[in-house]
Amino acid sequence: MASPDSYRDTSFERLVSLAAHDLRTPLATIFGFSRTLGRDATLSPDQAKYVAMIENASAQLEELVAELALVARIVSGRYQPRLSEGDSLAVARYAEEHLGADRVLLSGPGGPVTIDREPVERAVSALIQATLRHGAQEEVTVVATGAEIVVERITRIAAPVVLGNEIRDLGAAAGVRLIEHLGGAVSVDGERLLIRLPA
Repeated sequence: MASPDSYRDTSFERLVSLAAHDLRTPLATIFGFSRTLGRDATLSPDQAKYVAMIENASAQLEELVAELALVARIVSGRYQPRLSEGDSLAVARYAEEHLGADRVLLSGPGGPVTIDREPVERAVSALIQATLRHGAQEEVTVVATGAEIVVERITRIAAPVVLGNEIRDLGAAAGVRLIEHLGGAVSVDGERLLIRLPA
């Protein structure tokens, strides 16, 4: 239950957090009913395609809402990470599964990291997706070694967006904030994006 003081907080971060919370219920309704409709065997191929598009779009919106809520918690000092031991290769594998093995060419031995697993997996995936999208690329190579994930190649145009210096990609901007807040770092060295996770 929220404390009385939380209701008196009129900061922008609090408003964003409240908006993200309130958006989750209608999004869950859209996602749930689109999934139910998608199981209807009487749908025409076109209808099934449109229902699948609604389901995918609602899932994407849920991810964006989660990123907004996370950034609001970080900025307001209310983010409490659930740290656990993990592996950098497993973190990068989430991006491979999420974006496609044909687009994320993953290799490397990985290494131990200490992270808030789900938000960090989403953050790394968002950084890789932004590298692809804003660099107009079909694929990138991703190598996980130790606590570092190296993405090649990142273009000169994509770099400031991926690093959050130009705010044109919510997922990337939120990802950089999260990783840095946890004690990691995101940087660019030539055509390589370097994501260093906390070990």
